[in-house]
Amino acid sequence: MYWEPLLQDIFFLLLYGGVIMLEVVAALYLLLRSGNAIAKEVNSPVRLRRWAAAFLLACAISHISWFFGVCYPVAGDTTVSYWICCCLDVLLLLPTMMGTLLAMLQDRERPVWPFVAALVPVVAAFAIGIFLFDNNLWMPVSLYVLSHIVVFIVYLVLAVRRYGRWLRNNFADLEHKEIRFSMLVLSFFMLFVLLYAFAQSRVAEYFLQVNDILIVCLLLWRIETLQQLSAEAPQVGVPASTPINLPANIGSLLEKHCEEGELYLQHDITLEQLAHRIGTNRYYLSQYFARQGLTYNAYINELRIRHFIRLYHDAVATQRDITAHQLASESGFHSYSTFSAAFKKSTGTTVTAWMHAPSE
Repeated sequence: MYWEPLLQDIFFLLLYGGVIMLEVVAALYLLLRSGNAIAKEVNSPVRLRRWAAAFLLACAISHISWFFGVCYPVAGDTTVSYWICCCLDVLLLLPTMMGTLLAMLQDRERPVWPFVAALVPVVAAFAIGIFLFDNNLWMPVSLYVLSHIVVFIVYLVLAVRRYGRWLRNNFADLEHKEIRFSMLVLSFFMLFVLLYAFAQSRVAEYFLQVNDILIVCLLLWRIETLQQLSAEAPQVGVPASTPINLPANIGSLLEKHCEEGELYLQHDITLEQLAHRIGTNRYYLSQYFARQGLTYNAYINELRIRHFIRLYHDAVATQRDITAHQLASESGFHSYSTFSAAFKKSTGTTVTAWMHAPSE
């Protein structure tokens, strides 16, 4: 069996034990530390930290159970130990992995229990396999688990798209809010699952441990750079009695308070905050932008880009030394990369090319 030489490999055993220690320490860090070490200005979601800590502890338990299952097989039968370890992984790893990924989406709290309930047949099959020593169940169980993961991935991709629309419709600044890198986290999770399911060699086991280390590092980075949003822009339903007709003065209110009053220069101003400042409600303002074919984020970015262009022309006219980074910050952009992407989307050209183009 491929595990036997690994048990004689001191370097692998040190790596294996080190991964367990890393997972436990990272889990305790997420549970016990209130602030962030990576991005201290960010207040990361508590729910996400708890789910991630549970997942990391589940990974550590999985490592420990597999080690003892191989070294000390139940009733001297490695097959029984194999089924037991797989059952523990299905009960612990999959639900906490799914909970961690769903907790990154803050537009609403998505339940994990439907995916957990779908694993009941798998647990029953494992129990039958353990008591009857029936290996014929292994293939259908594996296919069921993989199909379960595929269904979850499809659900998650759709949820991520919905979350992205929610962000653009509610927030002017998306820094520390977007979860595009969650797809990167997901890719490492899927690599973990595939290696776990098909690792039947010494090399694959080494890659599995390295992948675990990458998962821990990527999770810690993602959690500590993701801002808590639920308190800033709660997801609220629309009352059935809400009139369909919007107030006719929303456009003039925006022009007076947001555009002329330069509210768009305020960092992290949300749709709800802007609605309050101009004297309307969040739903009306959201519907107004939807009818204009705009997102709230696009509206604010367009105003900031116009402000940048005005500042640039004023600086050129007065021969003032300026940089694009400086003007972007003065125009309300918290991140230059965000400004650069928004500028190109709005004007069709890069900031550098536009600044060096001859004046008309």
